[in-house]
Amino acid sequence: MRTLYYNGDILTMENSSYEAIYIEDGIIKKCGDLATLKQVIPNDTKLIDLNNNCLMPSFIDSHSHLVSLAKTLNLVDLNNSTSIKEIISRFNQYIKITNPEKNKLLVGFGYDHNSLKECRHPLAKDLDQIAYPVMISHVSGHMGVINTKAMKLFKIDNSISDPAGGKYGRDENQQLNGYLEEQAYLMIASKSDETNTNLKEQCLEALKIYASYGVTTVQEGYMKEEEFSLLASLAKEKKLFLDVVGYVDIKDHQQLYQENTLYHQYQNHFKLGGYKLFLDGSPQGKTAWLSQPYLDSGDYCGYPIYQDEDVIKYVDYILQNNVQLITHCNGDRATKQLLDAFKNRPTNTRPVMIHCQTLRPDQLPQLKTINMIPSFFVNHLYHWGDIHLKNLGSRAHQISCIHSALKQELPYTFHQDSPVIPPNMLESVWCACKRETKSGIILGKNEQISRYNALKGITINAAYQYFEEKVKGSIAEGKIADLIILDKNPCKVAIDEILKINILKTIKDGLVVYSKDIQ
Repeated sequence: MRTLYYNGDILTMENSSYEAIYIEDGIIKKCGDLATLKQVIPNDTKLIDLNNNCLMPSFIDSHSHLVSLAKTLNLVDLNNSTSIKEIISRFNQYIKITNPEKNKLLVGFGYDHNSLKECRHPLAKDLDQIAYPVMISHVSGHMGVINTKAMKLFKIDNSISDPAGGKYGRDENQQLNGYLEEQAYLMIASKSDETNTNLKEQCLEALKIYASYGVTTVQEGYMKEEEFSLLASLAKEKKLFLDVVGYVDIKDHQQLYQENTLYHQYQNHFKLGGYKLFLDGSPQGKTAWLSQPYLDSGDYCGYPIYQDEDVIKYVDYILQNNVQLITHCNGDRATKQLLDAFKNRPTNTRPVMIHCQTLRPDQLPQLKTINMIPSFFVNHLYHWGDIHLKNLGSRAHQISCIHSALKQELPYTFHQDSPVIPPNMLESVWCACKRETKSGIILGKNEQISRYNALKGITINAAYQYFEEKVKGSIAEGKIADLIILDKNPCKVAIDEILKINILKTIKDGLVVYSKDIQ
């Protein structure tokens, strides 16, 4: 298939300017002025008038959880709940509509205790008002709550001990209250099969969601046996229509990467990128591991998941085997633990620090020494910035220290950690430029960056993170035709107008995979 795009803004992310681009068999073959290209392209080329819209490289997701997003499509939606009463009401409405079989575990996703009228997590006694075993997952994916029936289902009682890196909530009498934190939550969540009887179809629906936001390369950021089998099966069936890069749980599933060398390169849009490591929790849930205490919390600083010697063991392994490692670090103390494990050893494996919420500017030179990439969950500034001010005080103004990373010439990237929030890349751009909280406070004005530099975090820099900068992330001859058409050029509108830009088409390998007019 041959196509030529013309008559619009062409934002190349290469500091180059073209009137038109010619694509053949999914590859950008020629870029230049329209008259010259028309003279050299084949007669059967399809001419596509951009109608003064903006053509640019498609967006690249530097961290999310594709399969988890797919699973949420079949759960009780708790996003934007404003009270515990509303959470219970949403479950009862779900029961009324779906009429689930007796004693079936019902799972809800997306509540945020910070946004509830009660300003606390629901507890088992609250969820016991629902006549089924119930598990609810916090929007961060780091904590949740089960009711009494679910405790019985999972065979949990008061004799259970807290796991390393996690906690079971208890009342003043040391009785379980249903709250689960970090590893305690993750262990229970992994046992729940939830309600995903058609996960393959849900996964394809999730890919459509990414495509609607202009994303053509997607990450599965915590891959275990289930996720690998699912995505490898979809790849073999040639059903994946976006590129998917998986990162294998380094703690319990090292063999997945070791034994599947075929998938170290793309096979029908799916490949394994390396390993994933978790070091701490979330700042909005007060489980991120900080060097200084949370405000109004005594000397509480959060806590680590691993001891230092364990982290050193994992880092030594990836360095010895020359494999990329992406590491969840929200707290600046977790950041120090990771950086200390690398011992200032430079590596060409491009390790990635995921989230980087309280990464401090003074820690950035050490990332530079190691050749480590900071991937910022920059949308935190808007969604939880006010909570961070409450929990961290003045430290909140250096959340996502992107401008400082730019000054260090670090190739930063942005992500949304979907399903925590939707994969809205343009919102990430706005957040990086504006740094405004929900209440209108500007957090860290000195860390604001330009629109063009923000776009680099979701295009060319993100391609670099995946070792794909030679084939993705910009418009240049020889690169894959992964493109989007926007109704406005993000570099030419007022900052707040970025949030109103529409994705008109998403193009993968030269083919349209999403079109706003044929949703």
